[in-house]
Amino acid sequence: MKVLLTGAAGFIGMATALRLLARGDEVVGLDNLNDYYDVALKQARLAQLSAQPGFRFVKLDLADRPGMAALFDAERFDRVVHLAGQAGVRYSLKNPNAYIDSNIVGFMNVLEGCRHSAVQHLVYASSSSVYGGNSRMPFSEHDGVDHPVSLYAATKKANELMAHTYSHLFRLPTTGLRFFTVYGPWGRPDMALFLFTKAILEGRPIDVFNEGRMQRDFTYVDDIVEGVVRVLDKAAEPDPAYRADQPDPATALAPFRVFNIGNQRPVPLLDFIACIEDALGLKAQLNLLPLQAGDVPASHADVQALRDWVGCAPATDLRTGVARFVAWYRSYYRV
Repeated sequence: MKVLLTGAAGFIGMATALRLLARGDEVVGLDNLNDYYDVALKQARLAQLSAQPGFRFVKLDLADRPGMAALFDAERFDRVVHLAGQAGVRYSLKNPNAYIDSNIVGFMNVLEGCRHSAVQHLVYASSSSVYGGNSRMPFSEHDGVDHPVSLYAATKKANELMAHTYSHLFRLPTTGLRFFTVYGPWGRPDMALFLFTKAILEGRPIDVFNEGRMQRDFTYVDDIVEGVVRVLDKAAEPDPAYRADQPDPATALAPFRVFNIGNQRPVPLLDFIACIEDALGLKAQLNLLPLQAGDVPASHADVQALRDWVGCAPATDLRTGVARFVAWYRSYYRV
């Protein structure tokens, strides 16, 4: 297939592109290489991709409407994996406009491109953040998600609504994947694993929010990629059991689906830190702080729907995944 993969210089984007290229797909990777975090890391990821046959890179901003329209018109993609967007819950408190430009305007341009070039299937990144103030665990796609607690979460919920509209009006098959705290080699520098590892190696304290009383459903990047690729190969379909008088947020009469993709094993933050300490052979200095605005105290994915749909679910244990990240970090940064 000829696949457009947005966010190709990103953490999950690089890993997904490598998997698609390994099986023989042609991948056009799009990224704007913004400076939200270290551009050199993004360029290093692209270097990994550029060494593979079948990969081409396009530097383009999602919010560039004429540029996006021209790209879709010229390339005629079979399928699209949309992983680009402005990430980060905390940064949305500082620069909300970046989230509207990338996650709303940019996603609109992706939808329009798919619509006008008859793309067979759009798979896009949503987030566990959409669950917001929900307290019922595990988080289920069949529950409502109408109370986001960050603008980032609100834009991801908006993406799901926009995708449903295009599935309904234009019969465009769309599948949203709600990622749960993805980690692993080549990860983002703004994520806890990267921040904690760097600080511990440098002998600095680490900021531990909610005084350590947090739980996260940490999901290893290879498991995420497996889910993305399997879902890409099985286009969303209308749900024959859908009832308009009892609407299910995860399905529709249109070719629309939403799935959780998480490890199903919430880990207390202090246990997560202990895994990093073990992998590094060093002890962390903890700076205990209150819960930050926009954060939620816990996440836990129900992935039965994903397992039923494509026959897989994340399974990499945290200790193994953290050790792989630490090995990559030490090698990449030579520490």
